[in-house]
Amino acid sequence: MRIVITGGCGFLGRRVAIRLLEKGCGLGPVDELVLFDNAPPASALPEDKRLTLVTGDIADPDTVARLIAAPDSDGGTDAVFHLAAVVSGQAEADTDLGYRVNLDGTRAVLDACRALGSSPRLVFASSLAVYGGALPPVVGDDTALQPQSSYGTQKAIGELLVNDYSRKGYVDGRVLRLPTVVVRPGLPNRAASTFASSMIREPLTGRDAVCPVSPDTVMALASPRRIVEGLVRALDLPGDAFGASRSLQLPGFSVAVGDMAAALRQAGGAAAHARIRWEPDPAIQAIISSWPRALASPRAEALGFGRDSGIDEVIQAFIEDDLAAQMQIGG
Repeated sequence: MRIVITGGCGFLGRRVAIRLLEKGCGLGPVDELVLFDNAPPASALPEDKRLTLVTGDIADPDTVARLIAAPDSDGGTDAVFHLAAVVSGQAEADTDLGYRVNLDGTRAVLDACRALGSSPRLVFASSLAVYGGALPPVVGDDTALQPQSSYGTQKAIGELLVNDYSRKGYVDGRVLRLPTVVVRPGLPNRAASTFASSMIREPLTGRDAVCPVSPDTVMALASPRRIVEGLVRALDLPGDAFGASRSLQLPGFSVAVGDMAAALRQAGGAAAHARIRWEPDPAIQAIISSWPRALASPRAEALGFGRDSGIDEVIQAFIEDDLAAQMQIGG
């Protein structure tokens, strides 16, 4: 089996790759795993003869067609994880770049899959940013999409494209709406939600962190462990398990930002808690406040997708999985 991961050298792509190399997937043995990204990996990858790294532009149709068609392999690509994207804050600040990568790139992937003629499985990572406006207290699969950012709009369009290409049999698609993923290792990025990881990650490594939203801001979160499990599970499930809509809200848990800070104090002590600087940013507050505060995911739970118990579990997972490596990163 040949699997391509776009954004494969990024945070989630790298973890999905390692998970597939170590444990495989339910569809059969992984013979070739191709990681496609716009730059080489910042973190080391396992030495494995099944692993291939390709650098290129996700929005260039010819590049993506060659990547997925893979004329030197038997039958081309069997499955694609489409994770490549410009993050929310950057997509908002640079409209042209956001649409080029997040929309044109998605279209290039879908058309390359269509050209195979074999309806490969496609897992597309969407976002809570597809929601917005006057949201109900709990948001689920059937909540209307009314994004309040360019990033959310691009992801919503991508969802519709995956559903339409699946309806026509061009791909066997599945879309996962990901809660905000915490704690992400590495350095802060331009995502509006980057503070949610920074306010835990930086203090635990002896650095200050800025929180731009109020302590009573409630967010829906999920750990990297749960998200990676969910992405791989989505690949393994048959397409008809998703029913009429290939878009699925993954389970998450709700927590106030102030309670995240309290959990940091519990895990790292008063010194870590004191490293959070509360500096309101109305633009970031507006974006985060437009996102769902609570999630309903009965379809996902019925299909076996799990959830974290809460912020304490998430912080402990970061300490176990990433803290030692994080201590070596400058910032």
